[in-house]
Amino acid sequence: MTVSQGSPVLTETEAPKRNLVLAAIRGLFLRVGVLPFFLAATLVVFALVSAQFLSIQNLTNVARQSVYLVLVSLGQMLVLITGGFDLSVGTAIALTSVVSALAMVALVAAMPDLVWLAILLGAFAGFGAALLVGCLNGLGVAQFGVSPFIMTLGLQSIGAGIALFLTGGVPVSGLPFDFGNFFGFGRVFGVPVPVLFAIVAIIVMWLIMNRTIFGAHVYAVGGNLKAANLSGVNTRKVLFFAYALCALLASLAGVLMTARVESGETNLGGTIALESIAACVIAGVSLRGGIGRVENVVLGAFFIVLLQNGMNIAQIGSYLQMVLLGSLLVLAVILDQVRYRMLVGSR
Repeated sequence: MTVSQGSPVLTETEAPKRNLVLAAIRGLFLRVGVLPFFLAATLVVFALVSAQFLSIQNLTNVARQSVYLVLVSLGQMLVLITGGFDLSVGTAIALTSVVSALAMVALVAAMPDLVWLAILLGAFAGFGAALLVGCLNGLGVAQFGVSPFIMTLGLQSIGAGIALFLTGGVPVSGLPFDFGNFFGFGRVFGVPVPVLFAIVAIIVMWLIMNRTIFGAHVYAVGGNLKAANLSGVNTRKVLFFAYALCALLASLAGVLMTARVESGETNLGGTIALESIAACVIAGVSLRGGIGRVENVVLGAFFIVLLQNGMNIAQIGSYLQMVLLGSLLVLAVILDQVRYRMLVGSR
């Protein structure tokens, strides 16, 4: 038998090794999706672009910046696992920012000696505004069977309009100094306060999804809505609370972002809906529902911020960054389809 010059020849020992490597890659892809491959490629490419990319200082900065996307992605994951998605998370952030800022300014003026009470009441006002958005989303999807796309898109527009109406498009300034100083820039035992909030949220969400009946029901609803209903699961209740909790997590991110910029902004979280969906899909959360893990989503959100950080270091323009992020999302969705077919075919 002759072998052409351009054809690689594998020895008897090399062929099994290659098969083992391919099997390991396939197994990793089926288990966690595209995230390890995207993360490895990002680390290699941008490490070659700049030696500062993998420095402790830069990675610490990325971890701090990823807090807000992590919080929103955790909520988005919850909704995606049920088989829907939430396009109104950006509006929940904007409404939280505007309402909490307006409430704090008014309350501090009314009771200047009770600054911390004004801060807490203002934050809860913001939570209430976002929770209303989440409850309306849950009511529309769960009770009336409205498509999640239409329902959350409509609430996104309504909420954005309300935020602009309340402020006239002008940032709300004059927030208490203690609010931004602690929630935006404060540290506890050397750890930034926003990071502590994110850690607590991650632990709570992991416990909910892995150790509670509600978490099991969320996976059941996303896996097969009709089967879950026939099994006695209150699917409407599960869907309602999923959207409400998603809005609350986005609202927490909104409060922390408001503290960071020290003003109430209507444009906070403008692109975070796309980024949170991208983080979840890249982390292996299936758009068909029923599949997703908290720890993978946290890493997925970190990856998105790490990618943006690398593009900034490489001096890639903001417009091109939007193109690349959108392309990455499309590629992740395509690979998710491939992964789903492989999973179905292997059963």
